[in-house]
Amino acid sequence: MTATLSIILVTGLSGAGRTTTLKVLEDLGYEAVDNLPLSLMPALLAPRETAGRIAVGIDPRTRGFAVDPLADIIAELTARPDIDLRVVFLDCDDDVLIRRFTETRRRHPLATDRPIADGIAIEREMLAPVRDLATAVIDTSSSSLGEFRANLISSLALEAGRAMTVTVVSFAFRSGLPREADLVFDVRFLANPHYVPELRPRDGRDPDVGAFVATDPGFAPFFETLTRLIEPLLPRYESEGKSYLTVAIGCTGGKHRSVHVAERLAEWLKSAGTPVTLRHRDLPREAVGTTST
Repeated sequence: MTATLSIILVTGLSGAGRTTTLKVLEDLGYEAVDNLPLSLMPALLAPRETAGRIAVGIDPRTRGFAVDPLADIIAELTARPDIDLRVVFLDCDDDVLIRRFTETRRRHPLATDRPIADGIAIEREMLAPVRDLATAVIDTSSSSLGEFRANLISSLALEAGRAMTVTVVSFAFRSGLPREADLVFDVRFLANPHYVPELRPRDGRDPDVGAFVATDPGFAPFFETLTRLIEPLLPRYESEGKSYLTVAIGCTGGKHRSVHVAERLAEWLKSAGTPVTLRHRDLPREAVGTTST
């Protein structure tokens, strides 16, 4: 009987970080292959007698790229009992992609004769069916390398023996929803510390800010309902083979209410024995990093 192959297909929008992802996976012990022609995929992924771990980068620059053949390859690999397949789709805000291409003076592969924004729009529409097949969708718009690495590892449960990891993300609605979110909760109904002058400069990790949010009459019943909702979902998601779950908590500015609720939720998950990663997307980067518990 052939040994199991662990395969990670890395795809997504051009400029969203495919090369960086492959380097991270290479550091984790994967053989990384980028822009392999689709016609050569069967030979690379043929059954073998020894176990292996392979990461393959694919995007519209790949020779012979087309969505339907790629979807067929994904379906074929998913059906093979000797393969553990995961598909990473890298997403990113359009304005960040435009800035990256402008700064590096690279041409977008689908915008050789048109504005970069047009190429991004065409590619986003083209890859929508592939995004739907992804095991993990990772937004690279505002992540540092360390944050991205932690997110990739937790999203794919790459640490041996780990159960499903839950990532809790606080965010600002005015900056848009986190693309990787599986569950989104709006806490803008809670009392806002922004309107208390002595609390405004602080964030939701501050004890005084937390106490202010927690004294809102709506906080306790909301948090109890939140945990009662999430608790029975975790084993069900895990039994379905999901390796990660992202819970996003949003408020207007992503600084006070969402941060405090995210902190409290991460503490509750940790106390329940659930591997959890906590990230505050819209706090200044110098003030906060990704933490794992």
